[in-house]
Amino acid sequence: MGDQYPVVKVAAVQAASVFLDREGSTAKACRLIREAGANGARVIGFPEGFIPAHPVWYHHHPATSTIANRLATELFKNSVEIPGPEIELLCASAREANAYVVIGVCEKLPHTIGTMFNTQVYIGPGGALLGKHQKIMPTVGERLVHMGGFGDTFGAFQTEFGPMSALICGENSNPLAIFALTAENTRIHVMSWPNHFPTSGDPLRNRVTIDAQAFAQMSKAFVISACGTVDEAMIARLEVGPEAAKFLRDPDSCGGSVIVAPNSRVLAGPIGCGGGDNLRGVQSRAGRADQAQARFRGALQPAGHLPAPDQPQRTAYLHGSGRARTGGARGPGAGTIRKAASLSFDGGG
Repeated sequence: MGDQYPVVKVAAVQAASVFLDREGSTAKACRLIREAGANGARVIGFPEGFIPAHPVWYHHHPATSTIANRLATELFKNSVEIPGPEIELLCASAREANAYVVIGVCEKLPHTIGTMFNTQVYIGPGGALLGKHQKIMPTVGERLVHMGGFGDTFGAFQTEFGPMSALICGENSNPLAIFALTAENTRIHVMSWPNHFPTSGDPLRNRVTIDAQAFAQMSKAFVISACGTVDEAMIARLEVGPEAAKFLRDPDSCGGSVIVAPNSRVLAGPIGCGGGDNLRGVQSRAGRADQAQARFRGALQPAGHLPAPDQPQRTAYLHGSGRARTGGARGPGAGTIRKAASLSFDGGG
């Protein structure tokens, strides 16, 4: 009879934050977690910076403008401490849904007046905080508000379905990051994306589909790629001009969440965007993760026999830009130092 593999139902949440409102965004996330869980999802992925927002105003305003400074201040005031009361509410919802949850938040360093990280939070189906990942190298406007993350928050974490991983935005196209997670045998990978890219580039959905299919093809993992959306309340608070408002309302400018199989086939999505909150973004698709990996990795085993044992390996201390912790117990999400190729996360996006 041989090995038996489980069927895993997953969900990519595509929705707008309650812009720069920590409590409102947390309540909305909890509702969406319960909704996805009620539909049978066991793994739920959220967009980047869902609580309370992603600093997209730098796509539309000069960094030193009055409006940009005001919104950046609101971002800090509404950011999340880990652990903290918002995390407790998310954990309770994950427990009610009996699901693993990966959600993007703007994390603030306790007892500071300005230090923030671009972070994904990992929560288990029992309601436990499993860990977190801080984006190693902030990109674009993030550099104006976010500190570079600590490397010991990088890496796969264990679930009942095997190793699972997550990365933020442009990290998902970093070859060495993909290699490191593939070496840890990730089986399900969550990508968290913002609600739109700068007006000077291609639409977000184009990049998301390419990166999700590429990651799946290289790692032989299922990929849950969750994008944000834009609503009218956010457009009003951004105080943008007519051209930018038109861009933000364009259905092709935001959204594009997808779920991809290990053979790079799109199973669900890309999800359209009508310029506002799109509850159709709570999508789920059954995927036989272990069985698919057994099949595809049998032909191409990137984490097993494919890399020849005589290929050179180097030990890397995964502390972005040389940052290391200076004492004290590491909190949830702090992993161990791993063997991998030397990593540099100064990628775009």
